[in-house]
Amino acid sequence: MTIEILQPKPFDLVGSTILIAGNAVGFESHLTITVTEGHAEVTGAATAGSTQIRQFQAQIEVPDDTPFQLDRLFVVLSDDSGGNDEVPPPMAMVPVLFGPRILPGYSGYWMHTVAAGETLSAIAHQYYDDHSQHGAIQRANPQMVPDADLIFPGQELRIPRAF
Repeated sequence: MTIEILQPKPFDLVGSTILIAGNAVGFESHLTITVTEGHAEVTGAATAGSTQIRQFQAQIEVPDDTPFQLDRLFVVLSDDSGGNDEVPPPMAMVPVLFGPRILPGYSGYWMHTVAAGETLSAIAHQYYDDHSQHGAIQRANPQMVPDADLIFPGQELRIPRAF
């Protein structure tokens, strides 16, 4: 069996319900879904495959009391029916960012295009009415904003929201 995760994309910002979609080849395979950051994990299951490429969809719920310590999680799918003593089972993995750790009450995000002269503090004030929330924006965009003092016009930033 081969597994390809199409959703979520690497470093997507996800909530407590993680939707998973992809392609798989195999014969009526049982997939184990694991969401982990190395300290805690949540598991679920899905089925996929046939003798041809088939799409699959699944979702996993992350309980509010899951003691994740990091913003970055890994969504891992492994084929329980594949592999043997000499060959590990097929698997696929994608890193994601966990919105509820970044902003309490996380419920999605807005997209914001940085304009000339803007700062993360000013953007935080615009969306949260609080300059000090700039850290949530940086944490939601670690590849784009490794340094809070360096943002550039034209950058597309995800602004976590909580309703």
